[in-house]
Amino acid sequence: MPRLVIVLPLSPLHDGDTFAVRDWPLHITVLAPFLTDAEPSAVADALAEVASTQTALIAVAGPNEMFGRRENVPVTVVVDNPALTRLHHDLIEAIRPLGASPDEPAFTGDGFRAHVTVKRNGRVHEGDELSLTQLALVDMAPRSGPGRSVLATFPLRAAE
Repeated sequence: MPRLVIVLPLSPLHDGDTFAVRDWPLHITVLAPFLTDAEPSAVADALAEVASTQTALIAVAGPNEMFGRRENVPVTVVVDNPALTRLHHDLIEAIRPLGASPDEPAFTGDGFRAHVTVKRNGRVHEGDELSLTQLALVDMAPRSGPGRSVLATFPLRAAE
């Protein structure tokens, strides 16, 4: 059963990209990791449909906080953004018919708080404008190799 996640990368990703857990490129997790019996291609099809109607977003980095079960993960929270929250809810509705449910309920639905995790290879700072132009479907436990694997990427429409 695949464990997948949907992200808005801060720099474009490409289908087939792989990276170690500690080397995740900077991103906003727009839909927390989820398990599904559906084939990843079916999830990608649902994601493509959402992406086809979604315009690119601009978000603004807010204050730093500590996240995680032990509150030991440094993140930069994204300033409340109704379009980003709407995209999150649209993605939940798109994957729900596939029998998928996010396994991080604290960060789903009304608990959704967009953020960018501070990584050893980079971070964002309060006030930074984040250009979000792509959705990416990432396999959290690929069948080959360690780390993560990008299954599919979808450009968002240019803002009019």
